Amino acid sequence: MDEIKRTQRRRAATLARRNIYVETKQPETFITSLNPEAREAFFASEKKRIALNLRKRRITKGIITGIGVAVAIFISALALVPIFFTFLNSFMSSEEIVSNYQVVFQSMSGHATQGATYMSRTPVLKLIPEEVTISQYTTLLFMNPEYLFKYWNSIILTLPIVAGQMIVACLASYSFARYRRKRREVLFFSYIILMLMPFQVTLVPNYMISDALGILDTIWAIILPGIFSTFAIFLLTKYMRQIPSGYIEAATLDGASEWQIFTNIALPLCKNAIFALTILLFIDYWNMVEQPLVLLTDVDKQPLSVFLSQINEPELGIAFAASSVYMIPPLLIFFWGEDYLVEGISRSGIK
Repeated sequence: MDEIKRTQRRRAATLARRNIYVETKQPETFITSLNPEAREAFFASEKKRIALNLRKRRITKGIITGIGVAVAIFISALALVPIFFTFLNSFMSSEEIVSNYQVVFQSMSGHATQGATYMSRTPVLKLIPEEVTISQYTTLLFMNPEYLFKYWNSIILTLPIVAGQMIVACLASYSFARYRRKRREVLFFSYIILMLMPFQVTLVPNYMISDALGILDTIWAIILPGIFSTFAIFLLTKYMRQIPSGYIEAATLDGASEWQIFTNIALPLCKNAIFALTILLFIDYWNMVEQPLVLLTDVDKQPLSVFLSQINEPELGIAFAASSVYMIPPLLIFFWGEDYLVEGISRSGIK
């Protein structure tokens, strides 16, 4: 009798491993046909098989996650290495910088006599300077007032553009999201087309309009086109269209006006997107080069982003210090609003 029971349990375990009961048309009938001991062995074997499969899945998922994290760390390291090199090398002495990197600048087309040439020797890339000095920053900030003038030019140009574009974007995006009619959709589609155009395409029309308005070679030739840019309107419209219509309908039934709905419902719900756009716009216009070169012929009015490409001509050491100071505002704004940036972009509909 015991031998018969053991045989039935082994048979039930074998059937469970082969999943024969799943292939049958009536698995419940198969299970109920077993005696209690065979059924218990069957379920124990099934539980063991399911646990083994779950363990294999966890191991596979852990391996894939580990590989993804390793790739992300490697890519992040590649992106951060130039920043660390720039910041740490800004504390090098001028002689050390010249001995390490002069061969790189001499091989470039702007310094060679007949175009770009091969480097005569391998450059020495040092992460830690042999002699730490702050003479580069002293020369840059206290003995070269032109750098600070250009720094303030960048602030004077960037802040009004970011503030004005956010005001226009909030108002226009609420209109596009609240009233989705055919004419507004056509206008919004034209905004998308204009946004997809290369920036160099719109430089000539901006130059012609600025010349006709008499604002060429003034800061308004940079500020006005920047205020009415289309990127912020597109991104914020996609975000506002995700606001549940029930919120607006409830506010309308309570007697709220459009301005109250805009200020008390739309803007608070879009806080993350507004902060994210502010960060993206500041970094974009802080690094602008083409607009000042075309629309500002007066060198004294050009921002620091244009001046930074020419600051390394007289002395290579100052270039590292200038680049380090130049990176401070974008980095501070990014670290301040990193959470808002991630949340705003992830929920804006951009893939």
